Amino acid sequence: MTRENVMEDEKLCFAVNRHSCLSSTQILIVCLLYEMGKGKTSRWHPYLMHLPHTYDILAMFGEFEKRALQVDEAVWVTEKAILKAKSEWKESHALMEDLMFRPQFLTFKAWVWAAATISSRTLHIPWDEAGCLCPVGDLFNYDAPGEESDIEDLEHLLSNSSIHDTNLLNGGKNIMVDAEQLDSHSQRLTDGGFEEDVNAYCFYARAHYKKGDQVLLCYGTYTNLELLEHYGFLLQENPNDKVFIPLEPTIYLSTSWSMESLYIHHNGKPSFALLAALRLWATPQNKRKSVGHLVYSGSQVSADNEIFITKWLSKTCATVLKNLPTSIDEDTLLLNAMHSSQDFFTFMEITKSMSSRDEIYTFLEAHDMKDAHSFTDEILSRKARRSMDRWKLAVQWRLKYKKVLFDSISYCTEILDSFIK
Repeated sequence: MTRENVMEDEKLCFAVNRHSCLSSTQILIVCLLYEMGKGKTSRWHPYLMHLPHTYDILAMFGEFEKRALQVDEAVWVTEKAILKAKSEWKESHALMEDLMFRPQFLTFKAWVWAAATISSRTLHIPWDEAGCLCPVGDLFNYDAPGEESDIEDLEHLLSNSSIHDTNLLNGGKNIMVDAEQLDSHSQRLTDGGFEEDVNAYCFYARAHYKKGDQVLLCYGTYTNLELLEHYGFLLQENPNDKVFIPLEPTIYLSTSWSMESLYIHHNGKPSFALLAALRLWATPQNKRKSVGHLVYSGSQVSADNEIFITKWLSKTCATVLKNLPTSIDEDTLLLNAMHSSQDFFTFMEITKSMSSRDEIYTFLEAHDMKDAHSFTDEILSRKARRSMDRWKLAVQWRLKYKKVLFDSISYCTEILDSFIK
């Protein structure tokens, strides 16, 4: 399902052509809502009826769920996603009115649902940045690629390896190798793509699946916050997750590395760029040029320099953790209560003695639930249940964030202990 084939409808095509200022993604969202409005007369009706009724992308987070993320960066990303969705909805409103959408399809609720469908389910096609909706092809769950460095190493290998040679020696015989064919099968960096020669979207397995196994698909490299923003889920173990910490302005001035490269890995270790930037920053300005070759080769400048930056990193991570509203232990208890509760009443009973009750009462107030003990799961509103699901995602995300900071402190302690030995 693409913009092109939906716009074979003359009424839709005529209306869209009068609103050329809209992006291709906005037009595809309108196309999706237009087909939904057709009901059973839409050629896509069997597919559309199987789409999820709701999503948990950041643009759908309410004020409470947004604040539950706690970390300024995550709150800002959520606010930006919500504002973007509202802005694009308003820009597209005139087109939807031209198409005489029924009132329920003109609402922001309908728009953000369609936008979430496009964000989380479209597949890449080379001729349209909005992508396409592909029945069955959008059923695969996500499988994260390995470490970012692994991908970088593979790209380096591809650019320098012998697969670009047309002759390979094998058992004394010269074998002609099609480099493109080899790349598309054994060295494939993605799991699927539209192939013009067969006029179909093709998927390739990166593992030997057995009957009954879940087939997974790699969409690309994403942090957990990016997965939440675009797809509405996160991974318990994400090798591509990153944590950004506040840095001194002079740290940015001391290096040419981009801000996006200065982060802490999912295992608590600083990125190569962050480590290099800190080593240069801790070096007197008049000596930086002379030690630059050491820094950019990944080497230590001196023992004193390494001890100083390691202590600084540990202290900064500890300060960030201390300033957050809840601790790792409190988030763990809250998340366990969310997982183990069969209904909302049980959740309230389990969390009675928790120190993080303020957040729970804020949730109750956000949904006009003043007497929590009079509520059961049956009468908890659908809106409140969806909010609780997103609250759980927010707690999962912030807990992962805090654990990375904790692991970074542990990593720093190990480094400092090594100097004592």
